[in-house]
Amino acid sequence: MATRLVCRECHRVQNADEEQACESCGSTSLTEDWAGYVVIAHPEDSEIAREMEVTEPGAYALKVR
Repeated sequence: MATRLVCRECHRVQNADEEQACESCGSTSLTEDWAGYVVIAHPEDSEIAREMEVTEPGAYALKVR
């Protein structure tokens, strides 16, 4: 299984073998130190997406250190 990195800015989860910048916000502040995640398919209808301020579908970490 590929290592997953998480953006410290927007909490988006992505594979480590991808470009070393966040595919969502462009930040280069990525980390392997995170816990739990949620997959948001329809952010416009999701209470969790509103709480996390997520506007794009995808996988997001719940806790980023």
